[in-house]
Amino acid sequence: MFDNLSDRLDKAFKVIKGQGHISEVNIAESLKDVRRALVDADVNYKIAKSFTEKVKEKALGRDVLTAVSPGQLMVKVVHEELAELMGSTHEEINLKGNPSIILVAGLQGSGKTTFSAKLANYLKDKKSKKVLLVAGDVYRPAAIDQLKVLGSQIAVEVYTEEDKKDPVGIAKRAVKHAKNMGHQVVVVDTAGRLAIDQEMMNEISSLKEALNPHETLFVVDAMTGQDAVNTAKAFNERLDYDGVVLTKLDGDTRGGAALTIRSVVDKPIKFVGIGEKPDALDVFHPRRMADRILGMGDIVSLVEKAQEQYDEDEARKLQKKIAKNQFNFNDFLSQLQQIKKMGNVKDLMGMIPGMGKAIKDVDLDDDAFKGIEAIIYSMTPEERENPAVLNGSRRKRIARGAGTDITEVNKLVKQFEDTRKMMRMMSKGGKGKMSSMMQNMQGMRPR
Repeated sequence: MFDNLSDRLDKAFKVIKGQGHISEVNIAESLKDVRRALVDADVNYKIAKSFTEKVKEKALGRDVLTAVSPGQLMVKVVHEELAELMGSTHEEINLKGNPSIILVAGLQGSGKTTFSAKLANYLKDKKSKKVLLVAGDVYRPAAIDQLKVLGSQIAVEVYTEEDKKDPVGIAKRAVKHAKNMGHQVVVVDTAGRLAIDQEMMNEISSLKEALNPHETLFVVDAMTGQDAVNTAKAFNERLDYDGVVLTKLDGDTRGGAALTIRSVVDKPIKFVGIGEKPDALDVFHPRRMADRILGMGDIVSLVEKAQEQYDEDEARKLQKKIAKNQFNFNDFLSQLQQIKKMGNVKDLMGMIPGMGKAIKDVDLDDDAFKGIEAIIYSMTPEERENPAVLNGSRRKRIARGAGTDITEVNKLVKQFEDTRKMMRMMSKGGKGKMSSMMQNMQGMRPR
């Protein structure tokens, strides 16, 4: 996501690094590269041109402080304008009403059904809402089956009337059912088409008029670039929806849709889909996205993800074990499981400032910890509980069981011991020795 744009912008900023001040002369080439980078990311040329003109105006109007280089100032101004282009501030989904009704619209193949399930899961887990999913795509039996499967995976009820072909009637009866059963939110999945047509527009307009939803969300595939923006505009002219959802932002997308939809339709991006799993849905924050694009990471989102997995009681128990030097492989494995629950490892590491470029070409997928887990699972309960018993013969047996060689087992055991020492030092407040210990940790990355 945005890797190419990030690289191009970084090169553009290097043009004025080392300059004593910002002038129209030395900023011209840099801005030309910025504009080219945006156009290459599938941003409309007029929007890219307007963007660079605003950056130029703001950059020339600022004094370069002694502690800030012209290159750094340019990054700051571009960051401000990127955030502004994408909406500046995050806008919450409207959950007023009893029940709240959310209508999901979009073209076929945009990811509406998957998003509907992800949204239901988000509202259930993050907002503590009792949600009802409604299968409103009456033309594709596969869509109804898909929603039922997804609903069972996230433990959310799915309302269907598979013998009926009246989306408006089905949706109305679903809302009535939700009121009777105490559901707080109703998410209505709707039918899409392969292209915008009058029949589809009439149907979705009728649904909106009949349901009077508290929130209408337009789902669009980010990989379609400027086509996504054009489709968003056409739907908005007819539906006047409340927000946009960009799906497949983790795919081979240049990012143009995310950067320009807000300026074209004047509607906020509220969510982005970043994978296929039920929890692979992020609330969209323009400033945090600008951080990621410019290689600044996204520590706030990383901390939020960590807090979601944080258990105070478990943390206290772990703290006591660390202080007594009793941290073992069972605890280590438990920490790995929590990290995996936070999301894709490479995405998480990319949220750390400066790490995005460092891991750009490193292959870190969802199975990144499999090798480490295999070694730990090959240990006996005694070995996991008391790593000190891991002599040479035991390590050879573990290597055979894990399908690896003893070198990898030795490496993991050493890294584990270094980690245990570091954690104990942290628990005692020994920050002075942290620097050297962190260097030992650099080699510890999943294989």
